[in-house]
Amino acid sequence: MAEHGIELKGSSFTLSVIHITDTDIARVKRQLAEKIAQAPAFFRAAPLVINIEKLSQQPDFNALARAIQELDLVPVGISGARDDATRAAARAAGLAIMSTGKVPAAQETPTASLLNQPGTKVHRGPVRSGQQIYAPNGSLVILGSVSNGAEVIADDSIHIYGQLRGRAVAGAKGNESARIYCQQMMAELISVAGHYQLSDGLQGSSWEQAVTISLAGEQLKFDRL
Repeated sequence: MAEHGIELKGSSFTLSVIHITDTDIARVKRQLAEKIAQAPAFFRAAPLVINIEKLSQQPDFNALARAIQELDLVPVGISGARDDATRAAARAAGLAIMSTGKVPAAQETPTASLLNQPGTKVHRGPVRSGQQIYAPNGSLVILGSVSNGAEVIADDSIHIYGQLRGRAVAGAKGNESARIYCQQMMAELISVAGHYQLSDGLQGSSWEQAVTISLAGEQLKFDRL
């Protein structure tokens, strides 16, 4: 039931992305203005994502956002950030941290031995917001992405061949050797054998990366795939 006055739902929108390769804000603004002049009606008040993956150093996000606003565009966030300091600087300038939606190439398809392993539950397709998939007494393989608001649970390990945006709970009955594998980690919650981290604590070097998550003592351990 929705709270009085608001209803929060997931959705998706098409956003234009500007890929910048120069930290000279004046030059970026000039080149962007030339693009806008080619189709002013299309760009007027359009939301814009700033991709910075090709920059070798951190730009002045405040100056960059101002320059974009002066061109009658709406800067909504950045993508391609490689470290926490860059993400923090972008947030301080009022910009969201966004994903390009690309899935890394690592472990693109599961092995036949994994799919045929006794006790393994296989779900083909995306796990949508509001869905819960549970594999009792075994592992869970998701051949697709896990959306925000979705939950995947297994008594053993979880293998996600896609993005993980929702919640993943491995070792639900206390199996401390359980693991979570995913091609792109952007989770709301990660849990292994009752030890968990929420989204705010996950947005470090493993964010948006292909990772395996295991339990080391009392801490979750993240390793790149």
